[in-house]
Amino acid sequence: MNLTFTSTTKTPTQQSKMSFSNADTGSKPADPYKAKNLDEPSLKEKVEDLSTFMDACKFGMMTTRDGKTGALVSRCMALAAKSSKEEGMIFNICQQEHGGTTLLFHTNTESGKTDELETDSHINISFLNGSGEWASISGFAKVETDRETVRKYYSPSLKAWIGDLGDGTHDGGPEDPRIGVIKVDARTATYAISRVSILGRAKEMAQGVITGEAPKVNKLREISEEEINTWRTSQGMVQ
Repeated sequence: MNLTFTSTTKTPTQQSKMSFSNADTGSKPADPYKAKNLDEPSLKEKVEDLSTFMDACKFGMMTTRDGKTGALVSRCMALAAKSSKEEGMIFNICQQEHGGTTLLFHTNTESGKTDELETDSHINISFLNGSGEWASISGFAKVETDRETVRKYYSPSLKAWIGDLGDGTHDGGPEDPRIGVIKVDARTATYAISRVSILGRAKEMAQGVITGEAPKVNKLREISEEEINTWRTSQGMVQ
């Protein structure tokens, strides 16, 4: 079955005036970079390109809120991985559900982030690579501790991080009660991937300095909550 998705993201000229504004630019866009780089491909392409980018990055910054102070706290996390042997090599396969819109991370249940998520389930996961491409995913998270889920996504490499306490229970294995899985259900996502080469980017930037024109160097994409819900319900039908 072939489905066609249309984007619901508004263009800069369609967006209502922001509640905080320090300028009146009339009919010209106040944010030329966004106006120049905003890209609206099909929903399928937006989600698949985001998934590919996250797989390539592998590591992201997970941001939660401290329930006592309200402070935002970030730490580097690896997308949960399983190992498969193929031709004598080990390949890490990033685990994503619901068509790549639910992200999974291993966690030590005794760490501070589990307390923070218990108090406030809002979460942000951000990714950045050396070329300046980036992604920001906002949503809600919960900590899964049932052994079936842990065993499903367990990786032997966790033992190095969790440690073996030598008591026969807390051994860093799949039955270690300290090992849990954080499931992040995305609600919105924004990301930017390059549309030109490094040399092309440098050329565009140099021209922008001279002309005052914002460079068109990235594919800036936004995925709304409505689009994510549409994508999730479509899985199993889209080829």
